[in-house]
Amino acid sequence: MRKTVKWTAATAMASLLILATACGSNNNEPDKASNAGNNGKAPANNAANTGDNAANTPANAANSPAEGDPYLGKYDPPITLTSVRIINDTIKFMEGQTIDNNMWTKALEEKLGIKIKYDWVVSGDQPGGQGEQKMNVSIASGDLPEVIPVNAKQLQQLQDAGELEDMTAIYDKYASPFLKEILNQDGPAAISSATFGGKLMAIPNTGSSMDGAAMIWIRTDWLKKLGLEPPKTMDDVLKISEAFTTQDPDGNKKNDSYGIAMNKDLYGGFADITGLLNGYHAYPKQWIKDASGNIVYGSIQPEMKTALATLQEMYKKGEIDKEFGVKDGGKEAELTSSGRIGMEFGQMWNPLFPLVDNKKNDPNAQWQSFPLVSSDDQAVTPQVGFSTGQYFAVKKGAEHPEAVVKAMNLFVETGWGETTTPENYAAYFTSEGFEKFKMMPFQAWPSRKNLDIYLHVTDAIKTKDTSKLNAEEKDNYGKIAAFLDGSSTDALGWAYERIFATEGSFKVIDGYVSNNQLKMTEFYGAPTPAMVEKDSNLQKREIETFTKIIMGDPIDNFDKFVTEWKKLGGDQITQEVNDWAKNK
Repeated sequence: MRKTVKWTAATAMASLLILATACGSNNNEPDKASNAGNNGKAPANNAANTGDNAANTPANAANSPAEGDPYLGKYDPPITLTSVRIINDTIKFMEGQTIDNNMWTKALEEKLGIKIKYDWVVSGDQPGGQGEQKMNVSIASGDLPEVIPVNAKQLQQLQDAGELEDMTAIYDKYASPFLKEILNQDGPAAISSATFGGKLMAIPNTGSSMDGAAMIWIRTDWLKKLGLEPPKTMDDVLKISEAFTTQDPDGNKKNDSYGIAMNKDLYGGFADITGLLNGYHAYPKQWIKDASGNIVYGSIQPEMKTALATLQEMYKKGEIDKEFGVKDGGKEAELTSSGRIGMEFGQMWNPLFPLVDNKKNDPNAQWQSFPLVSSDDQAVTPQVGFSTGQYFAVKKGAEHPEAVVKAMNLFVETGWGETTTPENYAAYFTSEGFEKFKMMPFQAWPSRKNLDIYLHVTDAIKTKDTSKLNAEEKDNYGKIAAFLDGSSTDALGWAYERIFATEGSFKVIDGYVSNNQLKMTEFYGAPTPAMVEKDSNLQKREIETFTKIIMGDPIDNFDKFVTEWKKLGGDQITQEVNDWAKNK
């Protein structure tokens, strides 16, 4: 098994957007350390022997895998594992394949002797969607499969009801060292969030928190035209914003450009303001520690008022689209694509959307990412979202609880392990326009995979040595090299270069990780009772109040909001969060 993760994603666009969407939409969720790439490594002999305490585990069952390989040994005769699937409209099947019969169901049976049987399949994986509702019904009725894919709230419900198998010893014995590395690569929070009373009750489907870190995207052709330098302080950002608004950077003799992009949701998606707020040490929808060590809600701290006052002044000066309050990220992206915006606080994937469209419309447009900057002499700490949103729990009494762990071993080994090949990857992950990895019901993703492709590709660009790159890295390198040497004018090649090449967005993320700058959440548990009941209303009030302040309401309305937030459930939620922290 591989001891260090190597990025092998065949289509950066698909994988980038999947992870970016997850991270971007979870700014209100807890974060976890993204520079812990070596945590979780376990020597193979230790990992193989730690299951000895599990006397009642299926290791002695008649159809257990060969004792010589607890990680990928095949069941003989095969077993049938029941589960359920929540899918969405992005899943596309190759000819002759279905959710029940595809390359992954065949691989699980042929390689591991595991037949998958779904009790039900539902489309609608968005929060509160049909899939979540269907799972809630199954939990309420007790009609559960052997492997139960759940969110944090559902995991807590099943744990409280005593419905789950203790996976502690099973994980120790059957999880490969490589899977353990991946599950811990983003820090300890993923495993911790599935642990209750010292017992691991589910296996997390991990992603990447670092990929969601905010950065500043700036049209450097406009900077050059106006004689400006990249920002080193927040004052520099404000000067650039004002210049982009008032000095006709596009040269069309019209007063129609804006300093920064914003959308009505404020946080998440394209053109959110999280990065700007972080520059003022304000952390929206994030749980942080105060000076006394208590956990507090970032959106109601004094730093937020200061940041909102700055945004209010920018709006008053015309540096922000007057209609941002009714425009989602897609609508605001239209302004960017048409060349009317020169700066936005975004994420690493922005060249793929919408900056590439601006490049297509104006070949002279050039965007570059820069690290967040601080409003004072204190270092900026970008907040990141908790990247685990799904868990694979096992019904108590299931005959083969270890089977889901072995299936996850197969997934990570096929994608990034030492035994994988380009042909293997193409067969099971992405090729021919199909995102084949979506067929696999049990997954976990390395948090560093996008950062590693940047490190590998930039090294190859410098040395001209591509011998250490796998097929997918060579594909990305080829796109970037063709763009850099002028043999290709494909705008998508420009987008890849802006993400993975020497001055790409992952240079910014690499700096954050190397300097240990990323700010993690202090809360990563299931929603507390008061959150379930009251948080939706509080979040709605937050967006409404902050939007009105930016658009001109008295800045002291912030203080009124804080008072209301506390009275309407915020204090109760805060207490529950602190109680969780003391008892975790």
